[in-house]
Amino acid sequence: MARPHAHSEKVKTVAENRRARYDYFIDTVYEAGIALTGTEVKSLRFGEGSIAEAYAEVNDTGVWLVNSNIPEFSHGNRYNHEPKRPRKLLLHEREINKLHGAVAREGMTLVPLSIFFNARGRAKVELALAKGKKTHDKRDSIKERDWKREQGRLLRDRG
Repeated sequence: MARPHAHSEKVKTVAENRRARYDYFIDTVYEAGIALTGTEVKSLRFGEGSIAEAYAEVNDTGVWLVNSNIPEFSHGNRYNHEPKRPRKLLLHEREINKLHGAVAREGMTLVPLSIFFNARGRAKVELALAKGKKTHDKRDSIKERDWKREQGRLLRDRG
């Protein structure tokens, strides 16, 4: 079940898209399940996988995670999976409709923030509805981050 980020308990984070918060204004974060094959799950449990260049797209058949890389399982045989195949994300119908509307009308983007295993051992994706930043917005983010770091130094030195 996809739900807002506040309720999720991450047990083991497998892959993280650290650049997403720098490149996008994050609006809403959802937790979605992923339809995986057996060797994909085993590969993720070993901590392999990348979503650095991944994105999600909404179409008539649902929401799909595109361009994510889960390498082949080392002990897999002929039933091994294709590393960069599109993977279906499991969301409720009303959430899919909401995401479809936001992407179509408002020019938002679906960006995966992380892949993790929850407390029940299920593989999940933290999916964000985001809007792209311009270059000057990125500079503002850097200035704000540097100022917070400097504030911490000043407080630590005086206190």
